[in-house]
Amino acid sequence: MQGIMWAMLASTLWGISGTVMQFVSQNQAIPADWFLSVRTLSAGVILLAIGAVQQGRGIFKVFHSWASVGQLVAYATLGLMANMYTFYVSIEKGTAAAATILQYLSPLFIVLGTLAFKREWPLRTDMIAFGVSLLGVFLAITRGNIHELAIPMDALVWGVLSGVTAALYVVLPRKIVSENSPVVILGWGTLIAGVLFNLYHPLWRGAPKITPSLVLSIGAIVLIGTIFAFLSLLHSLQFAPSAVVSIVDAVQPVVTFILSIIFLGLKVSFIEIIGSVLVVFAIYILQRFRSDPNLD
Repeated sequence: MQGIMWAMLASTLWGISGTVMQFVSQNQAIPADWFLSVRTLSAGVILLAIGAVQQGRGIFKVFHSWASVGQLVAYATLGLMANMYTFYVSIEKGTAAAATILQYLSPLFIVLGTLAFKREWPLRTDMIAFGVSLLGVFLAITRGNIHELAIPMDALVWGVLSGVTAALYVVLPRKIVSENSPVVILGWGTLIAGVLFNLYHPLWRGAPKITPSLVLSIGAIVLIGTIFAFLSLLHSLQFAPSAVVSIVDAVQPVVTFILSIIFLGLKVSFIEIIGSVLVVFAIYILQRFRSDPNLD
């Protein structure tokens, strides 16, 4: 129960962060490039500082081989950078609720990637989950009417891409995370992403007007959606297996939906709610049966 509660806290914090991100991107009209430069660089510095306190000089262990460095750079660019950018733009173009549901499809993209690159056929429950999730996305995005989209087409495209990059975010660092502290790997990955984002768009260039609400919003995203959420997730793994923790991740889209309705005035139809529930249920099926294939 302790593991479940800490995992639920992590998912809740990510849900809060997604809602705040919609407020920043739409109500504050913050450019994606500037926001991502600030978020990733500050989060990377904080995470590495935490890692240094825990590991000391061990934070440099990942640089002892070129293979590890290559995996770290791939994780930072194809995983972290790509996911943060696609998810933010999906929210900017649409809503946090829709972007979260689309990103939540990442486990299905992992299954498809395993089929495409490793020639491992999916379990029967994988196919069931895939069908249920497609139906759920169709209902959530079209409200049941194929001629009408609940969100703009570009938001849908960016949302699907965020699901793909979220899958890469999970798969790419597996080997180096098993050999190093997860906090350190996330810290280095985020710092590398922050440096690259700043090379493209320095945080001091084109900065918006700094207001108290902007500072609080970005601080909430960095601290709540990155630092506290990830540390809560890591802490939960001390009490519960990863299979149980991953299933509790279903809390995130629920929290985002509720907060978007309360604070952002999101209006959803019954069909959209049914669709979103189907997506969450499909990922639950996938993660539940993949954690124990004997149940298939």
